[in-house]
Amino acid sequence: MASSNFVDYVKIYCRSGNGGAGSSHFRREKYLPKGGPDGGDGGKGGNIVMVANPQMWTLLHLRYTRHLRAGHGESGGRQRSTGADGKTITIDVPLGTIARDAETGQVIGEITEVGQKVILLKGGRGGLGNDHFKTATNQAPTYAQPGETGIESFIVFELKILADVGLVGFPNAGKSTLLSVVSAARPEIADYPFTTLVPNLGIVAYRDHQSFVMADIPGIIEGAHEGKGLGLRFLRHIERNSVLLFLVPADADDIKKEFHVLLNELKQYNPELLDKQRLLAISKSDMLDEELIEEIKTDLPDVPWVFISSVAQIGLVQLKDMIWKALTAE
Repeated sequence: MASSNFVDYVKIYCRSGNGGAGSSHFRREKYLPKGGPDGGDGGKGGNIVMVANPQMWTLLHLRYTRHLRAGHGESGGRQRSTGADGKTITIDVPLGTIARDAETGQVIGEITEVGQKVILLKGGRGGLGNDHFKTATNQAPTYAQPGETGIESFIVFELKILADVGLVGFPNAGKSTLLSVVSAARPEIADYPFTTLVPNLGIVAYRDHQSFVMADIPGIIEGAHEGKGLGLRFLRHIERNSVLLFLVPADADDIKKEFHVLLNELKQYNPELLDKQRLLAISKSDMLDEELIEEIKTDLPDVPWVFISSVAQIGLVQLKDMIWKALTAE
């Protein structure tokens, strides 16, 4: 998943189609010179529709889209014929996409399931033809309704990664290495901060052919909720995860303090994140001896924890068991 190909935010001007005008036509034939009204209705304006596409993982295809305009409905015709409906614009998006009104921030719709469709902007209704307005006292109405005007709006599309487990930790905590070891994902790994510039997804195989999806979120730093580092750009992806797995390296000065700093960043960004189940993995624990491990155990946060080493393959089975237990807990 190259960073240049991962786009999780786009803003597009969208406009649904106008409804077609109703017709004010009168029936005129050789042997019926004074026939009654027979004007047809106008066609409906096209909608702007968001559709789930499970083959997509990014909004890259929308990056350079500035305008989306649906077709207008056509006017009604003679002999009560209805005008053609305007062309609907369909926007394919990956699962986890939210559409918001750019001005108000209100959520218009979100896509979380395969096959799901959401109408973002409804096209205008077609106007009624004059045939609808004839009465006993007015048998030759010349009036027909105009079509309704479509809706226009700037819409923001945001992608929030759908995963069961979200990896939370400071840069270089070992999140990408863990993902590469427990799944087939191949994130970029190097010994410098912010190696991970985009979220990476991996499917982790578990016992009895079961599996769960793990997401490696770019490293958080203190102040991420204020936009420092890469924080604000990617904190939104954590909102979708069922379980948050905090990774703190064994060589951290204070594991408990580092855990609470990370937790506070999530709280400042969105307090609802504290409602999610939290797990702790102390990474790079192959550098610890038994005595040090016992000493560290006495001052760990009050959450389920495990000591792991992705490189030395230590504690990974216990980690999977701990995650599965959290995912399947009622």
